[in-house]
Amino acid sequence: MSKGFAFVEYEDETAARTARAALDGYALDKQHTFICIMFGDLERLNSVPDEYVAPPAKEYEPTNDLYEWMGDKRGRDQFALRYGDETEVCWNDIHQQEPEEVYKRSFWTEAPFIQWSSNGTFIATVHPQGVAIWGGADFRRIRRFAHKNAQRLAFSSCEKYIYVYTDIPPEGKQPPRYSLSVHEVATGRKLRVFEGPQGDHAVGAARRPDGGMAYPAFKWSSSTNGGNAFLAVMRKNAISIYQAPEMALLDKRSIKAENIFSFEWSPSDPILCAYQEEQGNLPARVVLIRSPDREEVRAKNLFSVADVRMAWHPDGDYLAVRVEKWTKTKKSTTTNLEIFSMRQKNVPVDMLELPNKSEKITGLAWEPNGGHRFAVIHGPDPQRPSVSLYTMKDPKSGALGGVHHIHTMVNRTVSSLHWSPKGRFLLLAGLKQNGKFEWWDADEASVVGAGEHMQACEVAWDPSGRYVVTSVTAMNQMENGFQVWSFCGQPLYRSSKERFFSFVWRPRPACLLSDEKQKEISKNLKKYSKRFEEEDEKLLAAVDSEMLAEREKLMSEWNAWRESRKEWVEQNKAAERALLESLGKWYEPEFVIEEVTVEAIVGQTETKVEQQ
Repeated sequence: MSKGFAFVEYEDETAARTARAALDGYALDKQHTFICIMFGDLERLNSVPDEYVAPPAKEYEPTNDLYEWMGDKRGRDQFALRYGDETEVCWNDIHQQEPEEVYKRSFWTEAPFIQWSSNGTFIATVHPQGVAIWGGADFRRIRRFAHKNAQRLAFSSCEKYIYVYTDIPPEGKQPPRYSLSVHEVATGRKLRVFEGPQGDHAVGAARRPDGGMAYPAFKWSSSTNGGNAFLAVMRKNAISIYQAPEMALLDKRSIKAENIFSFEWSPSDPILCAYQEEQGNLPARVVLIRSPDREEVRAKNLFSVADVRMAWHPDGDYLAVRVEKWTKTKKSTTTNLEIFSMRQKNVPVDMLELPNKSEKITGLAWEPNGGHRFAVIHGPDPQRPSVSLYTMKDPKSGALGGVHHIHTMVNRTVSSLHWSPKGRFLLLAGLKQNGKFEWWDADEASVVGAGEHMQACEVAWDPSGRYVVTSVTAMNQMENGFQVWSFCGQPLYRSSKERFFSFVWRPRPACLLSDEKQKEISKNLKKYSKRFEEEDEKLLAAVDSEMLAEREKLMSEWNAWRESRKEWVEQNKAAERALLESLGKWYEPEFVIEEVTVEAIVGQTETKVEQQ
């Protein structure tokens, strides 16, 4: 049932069509949908012919293969570079010792960054008119999402939805505002718009020092297992969760969370972890909430809290909460870890305290790909801290439960930890320091490689775990660019770029093979690896032959040039001889060979003779 009509005039046809594209089909609620049509279309709708006329047949246009890059026979990975006014997509080609360009475009985006979708299907660019996504072998434009002065964007983990965000600075006495629009990727349809003062969501960790809202305050849940996609945002004493594609408030009410400070979604399940600060006599609280039924999975009270940081396991198997507590004197703090085992019954919580309570935990990283290990940075000296390796599995019995120490590496130059996507190898990075790196084999508890990249500020493992990139961006005055290393720290090649902003690996979709098939492949890995090694040798031989052919070509060109110059010299000499003979001044130089004898004293010895 219609609620009535409204007529809106715009400056020109372009503005009207833009408004129609943004508003038509907007879901007001589950029962009502907003329909927007051009005024000129009313006449067309009122003059429908009585007889059916078939529309003209359209020629078949082949669709753009969005997954063409996954079929690379050499199994290479792609990455995107953003530097100067250029944006470039390249293959990581270690045999050529340089990136292989796939696509390059100037002024492709207005932002200093480039962003892939969650599974690498699309690449997104930011413009004053909104956001565009591109894909396929030729990176053809797939969709546009209108949003004035777009600044940021975020894809849902299933790539079905995208939101575009804009910071609106204050005007006069008005506080800073924000604008966020949610779109459906497949159709481009705008699902919902969030607008208002930033102070509505500038709460706890989402609050900037100037009172504005820190990005990202709106966070997508995980929907990798085909589940629903949720968009959550903090408000004062509440968390609001919206469910796609309707984008209506879940259960029409927000989740009450007194004194909420921060929250994080699980990377694998629609489980939200929220931290509530202490308030009066009420202790601080960490609570796990499952959507959409709002079930409280687990809660943990904390006392005398100075600071809390949360770190999810990449597979959602564990949640580590780093708790910094005040001592009784309130003059110093200590740190410990509260570790939630998400896959065990009733979600047990284990606590880790360092033997030396004066040491603080400054960094933590979980081993991915089903691993149960994690590494922490700790120590009294932030310049030369220690790195300790722990596991949630008993090394002797193999049973899950408890925190077990494995190994400690003392006096390291490290500011952050980075696990290989396949696990086992751990990179100790001294970012924004002296650029020293160490590659550790967690299975053997030993160093397998070391290197240095001065002033490196970013580290990125490729999706396969075979290579890692360290980069120096334009925030540093030194040589900008990136360095590619092997998984064990062997330097492969380096590329320098002026005004270098970002290096981003193209994500890969989740593996579709069953666990049994993956185990079978791992069992027969030697058989497969032999074939790949032979192909690598052929590629190296081809590279060597190409290099040899290029050198032979240059040598032949050099010899040809020398012969041509010899002929020119003889011709020039003959012309000079004829000119001088005509002037009667030509002469042949005479050479006289003389023998010269030179006497030289090689050494001199004094002998003392005694008189008798």
